[in-house]
Amino acid sequence: MTALDPIGYSVLSLPAEDRPRERLQRFGPEAMSTAELVAVLLGSGTKGNPVLQLAHELIVRFGNLKGLSEATVAELCQIKGLGQAKAIQLKAAFSLGVRLAKQPLGCRYRIENPMHAYNLVKDELSTEKREVFMTILLDTKGYVINHEVIAIGTLSQTLVHPREVFYPAIRHKAASLILVHNHPSGDPTPSKEDYEVTTKLSQAGAMISIPIHDHIILGQNQYISLRQKGFNF
Repeated sequence: MTALDPIGYSVLSLPAEDRPRERLQRFGPEAMSTAELVAVLLGSGTKGNPVLQLAHELIVRFGNLKGLSEATVAELCQIKGLGQAKAIQLKAAFSLGVRLAKQPLGCRYRIENPMHAYNLVKDELSTEKREVFMTILLDTKGYVINHEVIAIGTLSQTLVHPREVFYPAIRHKAASLILVHNHPSGDPTPSKEDYEVTTKLSQAGAMISIPIHDHIILGQNQYISLRQKGFNF
């Protein structure tokens, strides 16, 4: 057995960065193999049957992930090292995945103009006493994927870094985004800093092909769109 084949080793004998849980935390589920994800669900193996080996055996026994997901608790319990508790745990996880896949998408919200963006976030920001910086993530057709708070600052300043702004966009595979923040003073007039941060983020977005469509600044029952004011994104 080579060092590249961890199946026969205890998870604890692996370097910390190579253990399934640590890899999931560090790199995300996309970087994990199916066996590693199953190993995370199982949590632990038994003496002489490490969790990674047990996960591989399950996939081999049932042919593939679909076969494993369709196995009954009784069938799972036939695998050496897999008790009833772990079998039930696996079955519950797969059942949640099936329910999620069947869940209706619901009504999607499309942003076609600055007013749509304002209406999406105004209730969240209208009573804020602090400056809150958010992004609205859009797909290729302008439908909202998500909107997230990126930074919370003082009454006069929010510190925003491109890394924090574009990480959610990359994670959600957004095609573009809209910047949004509030002025707790109630006056949405853009400041010099507002223009500077918009320029910096617009340049960063161009470099990674995730353009910024607009920057909406909210005041008291009003807003200003930098695009409508002629800002060149």
